[in-house]
Amino acid sequence: MNCPIRTLDNGVRVVAAPLKERRSTAIGVWVHTGARDEDARTSGVSHFLEHVVFKGTKRRTAAEIKEGVEGLGGSLNAFTSEEYTCFLAKCTSRHFEKVFDVLADMVLNASLQEKDIRKERTVILEEIKMTQDQPSQWVDELVAELTWEGHALARPVAGSMQSVSGLTTDDIRSYKDAHYRSGFLTIAAAGAIGIESLLKEAARRFDRAKPGTRRPLDLFQNRQTAPRLKLCHKPVEQTHMALSIHALPHEHPDQYVLDLLSVILGGNMSSRLFCEVREKRGLAYEVGSSVRKYHETGAFGVDAGVDSRKAVESLKVILAELRKTAVRPVSEGELRRAKDFYLGQLDMGLENTMSQMLWVGESVVRLGRCRRPEEVARAVAKVRREDLRRVAAAVFQTRALNLAIVGPGVDRSQKAFRKALAF
Repeated sequence: MNCPIRTLDNGVRVVAAPLKERRSTAIGVWVHTGARDEDARTSGVSHFLEHVVFKGTKRRTAAEIKEGVEGLGGSLNAFTSEEYTCFLAKCTSRHFEKVFDVLADMVLNASLQEKDIRKERTVILEEIKMTQDQPSQWVDELVAELTWEGHALARPVAGSMQSVSGLTTDDIRSYKDAHYRSGFLTIAAAGAIGIESLLKEAARRFDRAKPGTRRPLDLFQNRQTAPRLKLCHKPVEQTHMALSIHALPHEHPDQYVLDLLSVILGGNMSSRLFCEVREKRGLAYEVGSSVRKYHETGAFGVDAGVDSRKAVESLKVILAELRKTAVRPVSEGELRRAKDFYLGQLDMGLENTMSQMLWVGESVVRLGRCRRPEEVARAVAKVRREDLRRVAAAVFQTRALNLAIVGPGVDRSQKAFRKALAF
């Protein structure tokens, strides 16, 4: 992958991933600010701002923004995470300049009118309610509260009903003014585009972005010394559990070891958790593992939707499978298959222009450089069986366990869950 990076005079970074024989271009305007940059009172403001940016600028109405992209056969979207916000579009190469102009106008010149903010508040409050109505999503928010207790990472990206209801127009405008500045911005594109063309178009639109750089992060300090448990009764047909264990940040030397461990434990239908919890014991329809990585911290997670009558048993089986990897090295065949799966998913995931743009954009925003797939492949190839056992033993510690459970009558089994929550 060739992804040259340039910087405008005002600090806006520009990165391109030219792809041969492509007729489309994906473009993203990345803003290096997200939910972790908010305080408790303004929780959700990054996500709120992402919504209202679409409502119009001095040059375009909300309808004209959408028509300016979709009317040319393109697509337009945005998302907010804990560490960044991204506004993205995809279009045929001949319409790139017009679509890029819409994105730039949105990000730099959003009107942020009181009437639009008032209407969008209702939409976001409904979004929060929808998450709370879906236990498989709500349980992930609950376990984040436990894992990063007392820190901004513990709060939902969308905010709470209370915080979103309290956000004022001035709050949103002030947040945009402080964070949508040149030192926060990265322009990424992939497809039928070269770095010089992208640099020229970016300079035309972003050379007047207000100067400004990020303030130092409020770093999370892990002070957890014992397992944490949160049980929420909800009259649903299935019990949903989310297990979270403090793990590794971005750029940690063992990050790919942990990724491969996640593949082996719960990354696919061949994984240990899927085979043991679902196929062998019939305890769950869905079970899987994942890894979260932030600037200075991270977590290894397991999510499962289980038979409510066998929730405690399911937890014991899950923890037992994790514990095995810390005691006995996996087989050579299991490690080989995990590597092939991991790299195969990476290769297939980078086949289109949008996925390439997301890869290079996130890489530059998070790491300040373009991480190449070849670099990942070399690191993965070096992982050995003993590395997996070593990292599992270091990460899978009882004191680092966090468990959230949502289901019918789970609060009545608190003692049993607490007893089972140990390696």
